[in-house]
Amino acid sequence: MAIDKKKQRLRRARRTRVRIKLDGKHRLCVYRSSQHIYAQIIAPEGNRIVTSASTLMKEVRDSVKATGNKGAAAAVGKEIAARAKQHGVEQVAFDRSGFKFHGRVKALADAAREAGLQF
Repeated sequence: MAIDKKKQRLRRARRTRVRIKLDGKHRLCVYRSSQHIYAQIIAPEGNRIVTSASTLMKEVRDSVKATGNKGAAAAVGKEIAARAKQHGVEQVAFDRSGFKFHGRVKALADAAREAGLQF
């Protein structure tokens, strides 16, 4: 019996999250859909969201032309890094949620690094 793409992605995500939990760092969790991209910083205990950003936010949506491309992902990366610094979070572990590290996920990560977030 074949495993569908979503189950494979969730299996990869579970493995990554176990390793991140052992490190005890804040986690920058990314989710992408066909039209939007979302980012959250989750506390090391895993029970609290410190801050979040997405292409649904008015500030980001107004600054980009379209919400489902690399430019929008970079805008979300900058926004999440700025919000993290406001909450005193400077170092995180990157949780790509099982998505491949290219395209929009990579653009978000690179923009967050440029804005001062370390991972």
